[in-house]
Amino acid sequence: MSHDMTEISQNDIHQVTARALERHGALPWIADAVAAAVTEAEATGNRICGLYYLESYCQQLQSGRVKGDVEPAVTRPRPGVVQVDGRMGFAQAAFLKGLPVALEAARDCGAVQFAVGHTHTCTSVGFFTGQIARAGMIGLGMTNASPIVAPPGGKTRVIGTNPIAFSVPDGHGGVAMQFDQSTSTVALGKITMAKAAGEPIPEGWAVDAQGRPTTDPDAALAGSLVSVGGYKGWGFGLMVELLAAGMTGSVTSRDVRPLKAPEGPPHDLGQFYLLIDPGASSEFFETVTKVAEAVAIDEEARMPGQGRVLADPVRVDPAAWELAQKLAV
Repeated sequence: MSHDMTEISQNDIHQVTARALERHGALPWIADAVAAAVTEAEATGNRICGLYYLESYCQQLQSGRVKGDVEPAVTRPRPGVVQVDGRMGFAQAAFLKGLPVALEAARDCGAVQFAVGHTHTCTSVGFFTGQIARAGMIGLGMTNASPIVAPPGGKTRVIGTNPIAFSVPDGHGGVAMQFDQSTSTVALGKITMAKAAGEPIPEGWAVDAQGRPTTDPDAALAGSLVSVGGYKGWGFGLMVELLAAGMTGSVTSRDVRPLKAPEGPPHDLGQFYLLIDPGASSEFFETVTKVAEAVAIDEEARMPGQGRVLADPVRVDPAAWELAQKLAV
């Protein structure tokens, strides 16, 4: 990745991304939903979930691996259950269609399970839980991904990096706290970036094909990632696996084909969300304030995601930007 970054406005990133997706077969509203996610990822410095994915989206739109013109089907089979069948289209479009129904259900029931199934990879789960929080609900979200994590003491890749995101509303249309983290020690992208830069990785990130700890990114990519905190993170990873695949009728990590390959079967991934209405407790926002004040006693400390500002203009990798513009022509 080049260190001479180019400054581009959020608006330009959004327009060019949406145009590229439309050019390759996405309907305008769907292209717009995906472009919003790409733009937010770039604006928060999460480049792995930003323009880095655009070429793959375009290639897979053309090969039919992702459907850019399907209408997600939203149902509410029970008062506290909202389900979306993404019909092998983009996760962002499926979520967008289901969110108003899920918010209404959460207001009715106090909490709701919101299962989004049969979609393309959603990249950043925090993009979605953030929307839930800005709409006034507490949002917990999770998804699974291609198998890359072995069980503690094992060497067989069983689950993905299986991230969990959690967003808390501030009561004024903003977000008081948000974290979005893989249940593996690091995201896979950190290792591919180290490999590209010709740098070793810290011990504790991965094991080689024999299950031995390694600092060599090549050996790590041939082996598997390690759960954060060993057995503790492994439990979280399995929780994500069971909910994201099981509650959405989507594939388990072992059945996910490489996410960026241009050809192949659709991803068929699921995301599972819990929406919780903080209004069910008269104390909730008072508690958020109290805890945030306690965290802030130490000058350097803050709540995760607190004061998270999206850059505009955004410092973008020039190679990624050049490719995006080519894809949009």
